[in-house]
Amino acid sequence: MASVGPTKHYEGKDIEVTYDVARCLHAAECVRGLPVVFDTAKRPWVDPDRADAETVASVIRRCPTGALHYELRDGQPEQPAVPTEVRLPAGGPLLLRGDLELDGERETRAAICRCGQSANEPYCDHSGACRDWHYERDERDG
Repeated sequence: MASVGPTKHYEGKDIEVTYDVARCLHAAECVRGLPVVFDTAKRPWVDPDRADAETVASVIRRCPTGALHYELRDGQPEQPAVPTEVRLPAGGPLLLRGDLELDGERETRAAICRCGQSANEPYCDHSGACRDWHYERDERDG
């Protein structure tokens, strides 16, 4: 199932970054991890050429929701975590990381709704019981 929101594309010389607006729960791993590339005060807010492609990819892999993805210009898509990881943070969505298939689409990371109130199911959109949940980074997050 595709997300209900727009997906934005940011072209770089060695990497393309995609951002699914509806899946972002503002964990801010991108902004904290590489503020020179991910700068919410600028438009466009993503400038993939401000760092080397592998550094950008490494920070994107920290995004717990899968709102950010990348593809390297050499054709290599993001590789899934092995083994697949499942986390159930108190009061938050089910966090998945690995080789996933959700409604027929390949994913590497996702925040799945647990309350059934999301307008973007199967993804969490903070509209239900988790609205006050805030992401806390875990050492397993890359």
